[in-house]
Amino acid sequence: MRDEVTKGVDMQKVESSVDSLLQEVEQRRDLSQTIVHVDMDAFYANVELLHNPELRGKPFGVGHGVLTTASYEARRYGVRSGMPGFIAKKLCPELILVKINFTRYNEMSRKVMDIFERYDPNMCAAGCDEGYLNITSYCKEHDITSDDCVQEMRKEVFKETNLTVSAGIAPNKLIVCPYQNKPNGQFHLPFDSQEIVAFMHDLSIRKVPGIGRVNERLLESVGIKTCGDIYTHRAMLSLMDKHFGLRFLLCTHLGIASNNVQPHQREERKSIGAERTFDPLDDKERIFQKLQEVAQELEDDMNSDGWTGRTITLKFKLDTYQVFTRARSSDRWIMKKEELFKIGKELLLPEFPLKLRLIGLRVTKLKDLRAVSDTTVGIKRFFESVGSDQSTSNKRLKTDSDDARSPDSLKDQDQWDDEMPGYHELDDTDMNANEGDVDENVEPLFRSWRPVSEPARSSQEPVRISIKPRSTIARPSLSSSTATLSQDCPVCGKSLTTDNKGFNDHIDFCLSRDIISQVQAEASIGTSSIPKPKLNGKRKR
Repeated sequence: MRDEVTKGVDMQKVESSVDSLLQEVEQRRDLSQTIVHVDMDAFYANVELLHNPELRGKPFGVGHGVLTTASYEARRYGVRSGMPGFIAKKLCPELILVKINFTRYNEMSRKVMDIFERYDPNMCAAGCDEGYLNITSYCKEHDITSDDCVQEMRKEVFKETNLTVSAGIAPNKLIVCPYQNKPNGQFHLPFDSQEIVAFMHDLSIRKVPGIGRVNERLLESVGIKTCGDIYTHRAMLSLMDKHFGLRFLLCTHLGIASNNVQPHQREERKSIGAERTFDPLDDKERIFQKLQEVAQELEDDMNSDGWTGRTITLKFKLDTYQVFTRARSSDRWIMKKEELFKIGKELLLPEFPLKLRLIGLRVTKLKDLRAVSDTTVGIKRFFESVGSDQSTSNKRLKTDSDDARSPDSLKDQDQWDDEMPGYHELDDTDMNANEGDVDENVEPLFRSWRPVSEPARSSQEPVRISIKPRSTIARPSLSSSTATLSQDCPVCGKSLTTDNKGFNDHIDFCLSRDIISQVQAEASIGTSSIPKPKLNGKRKR
């Protein structure tokens, strides 16, 4: 497809046009705000260590069907969050699987977030274990440097919870740098355009917020593995704009994004869902019983949160870990379990016989039953300008919102189509709207894949402060483990000799290659919609 697009095109002329666009984007860079990305170190695992100290030093994972996290000892073997338990066991036979306890994690999360809010009452939680803070005002009011502020904050977290947190200090939310000194460290990226571009240059494209496995593989298929490759292939990306989102990628290359930090707003919620995982079932009645439970849970959540909707999506995962979805829209509002179950059952019946390990329902096209008139909706937070009004609400709503678009001034970064097509990728976890949406074996929405990391530090040790000088910058490492290992892929059986990152990349590819092939095929024929897959001769969604 790339050869067809570039055939007969004056690439130098296209590059010149993109360079002009790059200069225009550069004019929008704002270095006036200090944004901190905080990320708890192996949060679920370390909370479990506090509850059961006997796990210390042992490889263990939290979850059963799919792991929500893994201890650093387990990560040495390539075990990570989002990995099926049976694969994790093959990689690490002595792996201990710990039952999920959301109540315990939520209680500890609330304590941690309360500490963060002392430094920015309008912080934006990105889940139960990470978030973004704008500490510009706090530093001015307390006459303190950003490094000292973050150091103080991390000490307070350890003092009050016995948990460690890593942090990255940067001028906006796109630049993900708490992982530079993980675990239990902090990193300060110099507020200089050249330093920022240099930092982004070697950063894996996968580490850009919102780019998941599918888009990562699509970008790799055209030669883009790091943010620096975006510039190298800028002409080709311009010609394939509708597939990749040129402006979003140019902003990514330059390290330019929103520095507006505020809590998630209720009106930004786009969906609400519930799902269950279980040992593989092929009995129709037992599967429908699980669907009944999901419908009841979803009705309870919709009632308690004040939502109704018109589109119902059924999600189911086969025992082979293939994921499929079916959807139906209604001309009336739906929120009762009877209606939810009826539609879900009608969508599932044509697919039998099936052997399932997960089933879920999601409601979209929402109506807010608590909405007041004249409500501003759909604020696109991630690439909006710092001049936008900020909410004073401190409440962190548990949402899984997509960012909608709102017209602002010409200087507002939202004028750009600043995302890749399919930016909010459908993941195996995305049916979970919040902690209450899942049972003990379900991977929650707010957990995402992390690269294999270095061995764990004891949560009992004092906070280690590691601050990079502002005058120098370390290039990000694409892998924290370079030691080569030789073992068989638990998915395809192929023998591999590579480091942990290479091994994990191969597993990712094995688990996602079907959907990647589908997306590539659709892009090659210029289709914008995905036809409904059939389970016999079918496509995966």
